[in-house]
Amino acid sequence: MLRRLNKVLPELVAAIIIYGLAAWLAGIWFVRDKLMFSTGLFIGICLAVGMAVHMAVVLEDAVSAGSSQSKLVAMSLLRYVAVVLVFFCTVYFHLGDPIAAFAGVMGLKIAAYVQPFFHKILLKLQGREEFSIKNHEINNQTEEVRK
Repeated sequence: MLRRLNKVLPELVAAIIIYGLAAWLAGIWFVRDKLMFSTGLFIGICLAVGMAVHMAVVLEDAVSAGSSQSKLVAMSLLRYVAVVLVFFCTVYFHLGDPIAAFAGVMGLKIAAYVQPFFHKILLKLQGREEFSIKNHEINNQTEEVRK
């Protein structure tokens, strides 16, 4: 389902989840309240995944339907309002550690930077080579020299 929406989205979500696991494994040893840390980080990671999916839906809608600039701005503001509401509920109802939740939300940023490297690793593991114009031109030149 995610691949139908955007071909990079499953890799981005996987990178967010891997980041979340790494942050949990690194941070769980240094906090006093392990449950609050874990739930806060889980809330942040879920929020990051939700934001990534929402961005993909909005971008797909903008490209296919030609949405207006004001609708794109409204959807961005809706995302940020959702983040503020989730953080408010997390703090008000003591659902988790807000700093851990913030670290979880930052997983979206980290995953966006790491995704190209993650993509290359996945291609190597699958035994495929990414097609690029530069590689194609080099291969064509090599074939011409051989002729």
